[in-house]
Amino acid sequence: MDGEPRWLDDEQQRAWIGYRRMRLLLEAQITRDLARDSGLSAPDYDVLSALSSTEGRRWRLTSLAQRMLWSKSRLSRHISRMEQRGLVTREECETDGRGAVVVLTDAGMRAIEAAAPDHVESVRRHFVDLLTPDQLEVLASISETVLARLVEHNPEIRAAQSGP
Repeated sequence: MDGEPRWLDDEQQRAWIGYRRMRLLLEAQITRDLARDSGLSAPDYDVLSALSSTEGRRWRLTSLAQRMLWSKSRLSRHISRMEQRGLVTREECETDGRGAVVVLTDAGMRAIEAAAPDHVESVRRHFVDLLTPDQLEVLASISETVLARLVEHNPEIRAAQSGP
């Protein structure tokens, strides 16, 4: 970038700071509700949700790590903790003996099915129900615009968009 910085004007600064503050506080509240209502952490929920939405309830560890934007080692440690609780298991990858596949157990499926209604209610109570249909439409459009640009210009994020 050449030249002078393009500083944010007052309205742009208000929008940016408001978004950042809202994102932090909203995420913290929904995460607290999730832990209180189900005993699951947000990463637990993300893993269980991803696995429950796939055919065969399984996902290759490296692909799941990409989707969560986590390192493979970080996800592997988290999966080990989830295995100890009986929520998931790990299997060898049939096509690559060095790879691992994370599989949702029946207990994991029951956990996500039990957690989902309260989680959705928390999202509604703290976010969706506070907005008008027009506000939700604008927010969806804004999100799609920003996400499309991020995916277009970032191979790591683009890889995270693909499924198992």
